[in-house]
Amino acid sequence: MRLAAFVSVLALATAGAVSAQVADGPSRIFGARDLFGLQMASDPQVRPDGGAVAYVRVSNDIMTDRARRSIWLVDTATGAQTPLVVDEASNLAPRWSPDGSRLAYVAAGPDGAQLYVRWMATGRSARVASLEQAPNDIAWSPDGKTLAFTMLTVDEGRPLAPSIRKPEGAKWAEPLKVIDRITYRADGEGFLKPGYRQVFAVAADGGQPRQLTFGKFDNAGPISFARDGRSVLFSTNRAETWERDPQEAEIHAVSLEDGALTRLTNRVGPDLAPTVSPDGSKIAYVGFDDQRRRGYENQRLYVMDRDGRNSRVLTGGLDRSVGAPQWAADGKSLYVSYDDQGVTKVARVSLDGKVETVLSGLGGGGLDRPYTGGEFSVGRNGVVAFTDAATNRPSDLVVARGGKARRVTDLNADLLAGKSMAQVEALPVTSSYDKKPIGAWIAYPPNFDPAKKYPLILEIHGGPFAAYGPSFSTDVQLYAAAGYVVVYSNPRGSTSYGEAFANEIDRNYPSHDYDDLMSVVDAAIAKGVVDEKRLYVTGGSGGGALTAWIVGKTDRFRAAATQKPVINWSSQVLTTDGYTFMASYWFGKMPWEDPQGYWARSPLSLVGNVKTPTLVVVGEQDDRTPPSEADQYFAALQLRGVPTALVRVPGASHGGIAARPSQSGAKAGAILAWFDRYK
Repeated sequence: MRLAAFVSVLALATAGAVSAQVADGPSRIFGARDLFGLQMASDPQVRPDGGAVAYVRVSNDIMTDRARRSIWLVDTATGAQTPLVVDEASNLAPRWSPDGSRLAYVAAGPDGAQLYVRWMATGRSARVASLEQAPNDIAWSPDGKTLAFTMLTVDEGRPLAPSIRKPEGAKWAEPLKVIDRITYRADGEGFLKPGYRQVFAVAADGGQPRQLTFGKFDNAGPISFARDGRSVLFSTNRAETWERDPQEAEIHAVSLEDGALTRLTNRVGPDLAPTVSPDGSKIAYVGFDDQRRRGYENQRLYVMDRDGRNSRVLTGGLDRSVGAPQWAADGKSLYVSYDDQGVTKVARVSLDGKVETVLSGLGGGGLDRPYTGGEFSVGRNGVVAFTDAATNRPSDLVVARGGKARRVTDLNADLLAGKSMAQVEALPVTSSYDKKPIGAWIAYPPNFDPAKKYPLILEIHGGPFAAYGPSFSTDVQLYAAAGYVVVYSNPRGSTSYGEAFANEIDRNYPSHDYDDLMSVVDAAIAKGVVDEKRLYVTGGSGGGALTAWIVGKTDRFRAAATQKPVINWSSQVLTTDGYTFMASYWFGKMPWEDPQGYWARSPLSLVGNVKTPTLVVVGEQDDRTPPSEADQYFAALQLRGVPTALVRVPGASHGGIAARPSQSGAKAGAILAWFDRYK
């Protein structure tokens, strides 16, 4: 069937379903239209005294089909909520002043993103400066008088040739776009504005921003002030070949007085997220040694003296990657987040390297897939605020004090009241390849009847160095609501199970992750509620690559949907926005140096075996796994006569393919319609 016809049939079916739902009254089953009503908590920031938390509430506007962000304040003692900033702009990135009397934030509206400060006692806000580009990585000076941030400075460079003078009033074509930067596009942004990200400072009560760093280098946050307020710490790679080495960065300090730069770290590998201890004597940061240039390395927590000397690792005994370091108020320990077997946790790490887990069950960040994630913040008195994970709702805000945690928001109570959601539980799995345990979860349809046999969808995560967990997922909920049992898992190569497990696929992907995934399906079938003649498979990005790999290896699935896939590794590494990283770290050689190695790992090499009807889905603005990958697979399947259709999501990037509720629901609906066709 031609794609246009397929989309038309799908649209008619969707319209009929909506009409039936309206006629019969509100549905008790979670549906695509419910995506517009979902809300989630993000970016919690504890006021320094621990008495309140500012957080960003993310909601969807059904009229614009886009997410809106607003800042809310929660009293940690009573749980009372107050909308902090109410206007037409999206407000985000709240950051408390050291004394808690003011809150800096970013307002993104028709005039672009601007930096504001709110005086909490009066409830009045003022724009700090008129900025030409969006500010990022906001940090307060210890005395509260200065704000630092990073911002793009536009640099058009020299033209390749002089432009031709245009007659006044003439309507000519747009001028040529000449690209000579190594990093020239990024998924979600497209072709990058020419320029470099620099560090700026501005008076917290308003003024002209002052540029602190210069040169044709990007400078990255998070940033942190020295305790005396005279310098700002950040990460950058200022080597001549910096754009060709994406895993390299060193911590620098820049003087506010004269712009003098001091390099504080020096090793092969990234040193990131510097944060200064309360007494100013030490700097904590995260990073890893990159001597082996493997596909995956655990990011570790380090601490060094203020001058960069005596650096030492604190989490060398923890076989997990840590991030988001925050000092405890007494300066004797730090808090970090880490993923463990698909669950995000917070640990307190003492300066002698003792690691104690203090919180578990963080979540949030995305809605469509159940990836690990979550954010946290710590106050001076030990109050910790974090976004939590749950399989039956998006993330809410939780406040923990003295070992007791209390959820202080219930953002989706009205929407989900009376809805029958999919129930999710852990699924024990042992790999058929080497008997390793494989983390997995199974979701049951609403109103599940254990006496029945249900069709099954295997949903595969991307990355490939990433992890799923017991978190909310609109895709899982919509698939289950359509009557499918859904299984998802963390096959070898997934993070949160240690370096060795992740690097099982180093220079070897796909490989035995295929066996792990088949074992997940077998474990679900063994529960006795799955019709093994009605199996379906889908996944996105790395999961899209594995979906195409699977149907090239087995005919056990009745239909498949490969989403934003990698199909041909040679073309992928030369067209992705991450081309400086992917070939070097995932293959170790360039495509022209090892064409057979690239081909052996490409799903396109197995297309001659494919008999499974396979839908191909991709965002039209995907710069990570470009549409040309999907196009190749669709064309190959058509040439072989395998039933297929190509779904292109207009305007969607790789990371944003489900960002707009209408497209997220339509994408899931297209996949379900494809699977239903082959029931």
